[in-house]
Amino acid sequence: MTSTISIHDVQAAADRISGQAVRTPAIESNALNQQADTRIFIKAENLQRTGSFKFRGAFNRLVQLSEEEKKAGVVAWSSGNHAQGVAAAAQILDIPAAIVMPRDAPTVKLEKTRAYGAEIIAYDRYTQSREEIAKALTEERGATLVPSFEDEHIIAGQGTAGLEFSKQVESQGTTLDKLLVCCGGGGLIAGMSTVFAAQSPKTDIYSVEPEDFNDHERSLVSGQRETNEPNARSFCDALLAPSPGEMTFVINSKTLKGGVSV
Repeated sequence: MTSTISIHDVQAAADRISGQAVRTPAIESNALNQQADTRIFIKAENLQRTGSFKFRGAFNRLVQLSEEEKKAGVVAWSSGNHAQGVAAAAQILDIPAAIVMPRDAPTVKLEKTRAYGAEIIAYDRYTQSREEIAKALTEERGATLVPSFEDEHIIAGQGTAGLEFSKQVESQGTTLDKLLVCCGGGGLIAGMSTVFAAQSPKTDIYSVEPEDFNDHERSLVSGQRETNEPNARSFCDALLAPSPGEMTFVINSKTLKGGVSV
């Protein structure tokens, strides 16, 4: 799986999601700037539709389905954020959606996903494979699988946050020395780093992960996809991917300066 994307793919995605995704603000805090002794800009994607950047990629993927594919529906797996993004996009486009979610996912994420009209298939994240469940469901229903990060349309959609962010920072009369991006499977940072590599090549880009799930940090050092320990735990439920995505790592290994863990 060696597919990659360009900034042109991200720009096309921005056109597709225009009018559906929120153009979230880039905010700055004087108190934070003083504490860090530098200017810090935060891209407030928590104000995005469904509460995270995931809606961007989900809508960009689903809006490109054929009418026949839309009728057959979509299947996805997620601990909550991608689930809500797919469910909301499916509701807007009148597409049946089934989401494979861990039984211990936050109740609010389960409830919101269900509220968007999606069917939830629960599983045990420690003993069952969400990928196997979703793929079996896809074959059974003839539906389209919508992965959370291993898809060029998903990555391009997430990259639209970077397209906005670079313009917002530029409008403040500056450029970013460093860009820090939260990282699970690597879809958001792959999309954003594609944009910044093209538009702001002097910006150093870093993945940020929980310390027991720092697979990107370790993979960037070793040059190959590393895996997290199966018994690792973190309350950052949206960042618990076992390893970098194959497709996303192809991009991130070229565009990232390094990784840090918290």
